[in-house]
Amino acid sequence: MKTEEMIEFPTFDGTKVKAFLAGDRESNRAIIVIQEIWGLTNFIKNYSRRLADDGYLVLAPHLYSRKEEVDIFTQENIAMAMKIFFEIPAEKRGDADSIRTAMGRASAEQGEIITKLMLGRGNTEERMLKDIAMGYEYLKEKFSIRKFGVVGFCMGGGLSFRISTQLPFDATVVYYGSNPPDLNDISKIKGPVLGLYAGEDPRINAGIPDAVSHFLKFKKQLELKVYPNTNHAFANNDGSVYNREAAEDAWERTSLFFRKCLK
Repeated sequence: MKTEEMIEFPTFDGTKVKAFLAGDRESNRAIIVIQEIWGLTNFIKNYSRRLADDGYLVLAPHLYSRKEEVDIFTQENIAMAMKIFFEIPAEKRGDADSIRTAMGRASAEQGEIITKLMLGRGNTEERMLKDIAMGYEYLKEKFSIRKFGVVGFCMGGGLSFRISTQLPFDATVVYYGSNPPDLNDISKIKGPVLGLYAGEDPRINAGIPDAVSHFLKFKKQLELKVYPNTNHAFANNDGSVYNREAAEDAWERTSLFFRKCLK
C-alpha cells in the first residue's frame, strides 16, 4: 500500500536526518531524491510522489536537518543570502575585503548560509554525501530493496553524480548538476547515468565535454539530453525559469530510464 510520511534516520554524527518517505513499503526498488539548494521543498516532495506512483519506495532527505540549520536554512533566507553574495563581482569572490563587506549587509542567519553554502560549499557537500549514504543504508536495513536509483537537481544533481561514484546505484539521474571533483571517479559508477541539462547554463555545461570523455574512457553508460533555450532549474514548476515542455520531456525520460534500469 502506497503511503507517505516524514521520517527520521540516524546519520554519521548522531544527527537525526528528517526525510520525506513515499511509496509502497513492500517495493523492492528504491529511489533517493536529492534536493536543490532550497531544501526539501514542495517541488521535491511532488517529484518524489510521481516516482512513488511509478511503484518505487522514495526517500528525499532534508539535508538541512541539523538543529543549527533547520529553522535558518529556509528558501527565503537562502535566496537573500545568494543575492547578497552574488552581488560581489565574480572576480572578487575570493577577496577577503569584498566578502567582509558583503557579510556586513547580511543578517546573522544569512551570514551562516553564505559561510556554509557559498564559501564553505565543499565541506558542506561532503557532509551531505555522508547523510545521503546513511539514507541509503536506512533503506537497505529497513526494507527489502534489491535495486537502487538516485536523482538530484542543481546542487542535488551534482550530489547525485558524486554519490553514484561512492555507492553501487543501479541508475543515476543528474538534472543540471556539476561534475565530481575528480572525474576519474566515474570509473567507480555501477549503473547507467542519465544527464539532463539546460541549454542556457554555461557554468554547468562547460563540464559536459570532460565528463563525456571520461565516460568513454571508462566505458560507462551515459545518456545525455540538452534542452535548448532553457535555463538552469527548468524542471522546478515552482521556480521562475520553469519550462513545462522541457520539464515534462525530462520527466518522461527519467521515468523510462528508471523503468529500464530498475526493473
